[in-house]
Amino acid sequence: MESATATDTALTFRDATDADVDALVALVQSAYRGESSRTGWTTEADILQGQRTDPEGVLEVIKAPDSRLLTVERAGRVVACCQLEHRGAHAYFGMFAVSPALQGAGLGRTVIAEAERRARETWGVSEMHMTVISVREDLIAWYERRGYRRTGRMTPFPYGDERFGVPQRDDLEFELLVKELV
Repeated sequence: MESATATDTALTFRDATDADVDALVALVQSAYRGESSRTGWTTEADILQGQRTDPEGVLEVIKAPDSRLLTVERAGRVVACCQLEHRGAHAYFGMFAVSPALQGAGLGRTVIAEAERRARETWGVSEMHMTVISVREDLIAWYERRGYRRTGRMTPFPYGDERFGVPQRDDLEFELLVKELV
């Protein structure tokens, strides 16, 4: 296990294992869907219902080559996570979740900074890519404050595939955000 910087000594960053799957599914679900997600500001409850991920999807990320599911613990409890995947000259950042009760206190900034550092140092990549639902203006603005830029490059939302949720509107799509890692 690796500890975070001295300013975040209460946090432990590590790669997820099979034993973490249930806790990670619950964390991701709580951050984005259902009533519990309304405690934090990252909720998608008004635009998507149903599941955000499932045990199979989380296990797939854990097992995939060139991928890791960075898990963040505080006092032995999983409080945040994010997916990092090596894709040639860039890394992909996804499945980012922070416990709703801890949102707004800087934990997300700490996690994304650590993810960027690890991607740069582990894979030598020069960019981080992510996709965000384009109607999530508040979330996109948060990423922009972290140095990500909108590209205007869109990909369709997987309507009809309930593994990603049940859309409550018909205008959902993903926008690619990119950050130079220097």
